Amino acid sequence: MITDREHRSFSNTRIGSNAAELYTGAQMPYVGLGTWKAAPGEVEKAIGTAVRDAGYRHLDCAACYGNEAEIGVALVECWTSGLSREEIFITSKLWNSNHEPENVEAACRQTITELQLNHTDATSKEHPDGYLDLYLVHWPQAFEFVEGSNRAFPRNEDQSMRYDLETSLLDTWRAMEKLVELGLCKHICLSNFNSQQIISICDNAQIQPAVLQVESHPYFQQEPLFTLCKSKNIVCTAYSPLGSGASFGGNTVVSNPVLAGIGAASNRSAAQVALSWQVERGIVVIPKSVKEERIYQNNVCVEEFGMKLSDADMANIRALDENTRGANGWGGPMVERNGSTRPRDELHPNYPFNKDDPTVF
Repeated sequence: MITDREHRSFSNTRIGSNAAELYTGAQMPYVGLGTWKAAPGEVEKAIGTAVRDAGYRHLDCAACYGNEAEIGVALVECWTSGLSREEIFITSKLWNSNHEPENVEAACRQTITELQLNHTDATSKEHPDGYLDLYLVHWPQAFEFVEGSNRAFPRNEDQSMRYDLETSLLDTWRAMEKLVELGLCKHICLSNFNSQQIISICDNAQIQPAVLQVESHPYFQQEPLFTLCKSKNIVCTAYSPLGSGASFGGNTVVSNPVLAGIGAASNRSAAQVALSWQVERGIVVIPKSVKEERIYQNNVCVEEFGMKLSDADMANIRALDENTRGANGWGGPMVERNGSTRPRDELHPNYPFNKDDPTVF
């Protein structure tokens, strides 16, 4: 078993300024390029624009997005253009269908292969098989395993998901810890876990989770969850930091008049204010775009777009919180069930978002 001290030494790769510091001492750039819903034929160009032109040094990927092979093509172009592997902080995620301990390593290796992190120009003596900077458990609810896939969606005849109800989260986490021992990832992390699940993992882990990735934007600020994570030295990442186009009281995040008013004083957009607000409070952001102009604008940590928010600005943004998710209402896909629209996975015992229990957030 790798010791905590050895883990800190192994993980201590410094990316540069404008980065959150993980508990190991490693640096995670505050702004990354999200790749969720980046369509085939678009994501390769977006990676090139972001990394080679716009100064991004953080990419957020996932097996279930189905585009890691195309991202890998773009990454090889980065390596061969002179960028070193250590300059780019790369995240991916273990999908729900690969939670069984015996399937975790193969899923991770498939991601490393598809991202071409085992390419000659991306490996070293320390990491001959390639590595991920972060590898997250994407969701706490497990699906049945499908041979040969690290991103399966197994379904019953009625199109409901086929769940794995035997594998515990702790069993999956112990298999994740072995990935660190093997050198396949520098940090293991969580995504879409609730407070109760985070505490359980932390209380039983040999290697602590370094990051929690969850939805967060001005209308869904997640302050109680982020406070819990801070107490446990877990850095938080906000996905859908611009609300994924959802409307709240007639406004989207990017059209919100409060955010637009704050930005107008320094010629910044509402979107740039929303991203800067997260960075001001120590939250990493991973806005997704395949449009060149927005890729540049979303990198609010570069000097051209950086901005400081006043205490009054921060208070005005705090007042926007409605504790309301934007991406899907509850988080995760929605389906019709018993005459109403419900979360697809709410019947799984590990589904994380329980609105009926105020002690779980």
